[in-house]
Amino acid sequence: MGAGITRAIVTGAGRGIGFSTARRLIEQGARVAVLAQHRPSAEEAAATLGERAVPLAGDLADPDVNGQLMTAAMDVLGGVDCLVNNAGWTLTQSFLAEDRPYWDRIVGVNLTAVIWSIHTVLPRMIEGGGGSIVNVVSDAGRVGMQGEAVYAAAKGGVIALSKSLAQEMARHRVRVNCVAPGPTHTRVLEENMGVGPEAHKKIESMIRRIPLRQVAEPEDIAAAIVFLAGPEARQITGQVLSVSGGLTMV
Repeated sequence: MGAGITRAIVTGAGRGIGFSTARRLIEQGARVAVLAQHRPSAEEAAATLGERAVPLAGDLADPDVNGQLMTAAMDVLGGVDCLVNNAGWTLTQSFLAEDRPYWDRIVGVNLTAVIWSIHTVLPRMIEGGGGSIVNVVSDAGRVGMQGEAVYAAAKGGVIALSKSLAQEMARHRVRVNCVAPGPTHTRVLEENMGVGPEAHKKIESMIRRIPLRQVAEPEDIAAAIVFLAGPEARQITGQVLSVSGGLTMV
């Protein structure tokens, strides 16, 4: 992939890291399909981002909806050379306090939705001569995390998926990498801080352990995503880049 990104799909782009990623890609000249779970969020983001942004909405954890959204995105863009799987969700809570519906949602949003998205996009990406996929994961998937057991399992699955596909797709000139954000100022962090006193205490403790003594902004994560997605990273595939202020050094 020698040229810059011209056609990108970004999931979870209604706000936070996904929105900042879409904005960076647009600033570099790409058209971006802005995917969000709810239409008002997708349309508001696209209106802010301008005419190069195309809003699409639906639940990516639903396999039929996922396939329809990815196909619609590629059709409106005229193909695809970059896929950013950013959509994700979790709550910080004890494993024994969780139940099957919660596990199904965690695995559906954070793992199987990524599998379905990639499976739909890859044929068109290969047909177009290659491209890049960046999956937003978590170091919880590499080192584990209290209160995030099933989420860590799902993100660990995405890391393994990414490394396997990086090997399998290299001959098609498709690169696959991961970005693992640390604590970042997003609505998900705020939501987890509000789960209860125990969750709040765990997150505050984690933030205090950041060597660089600061919580990341969505733009910090977006910068890493766009770098790995673009031509300057043409020799990088199968890697996990932590953007955590040094919280994890794996």
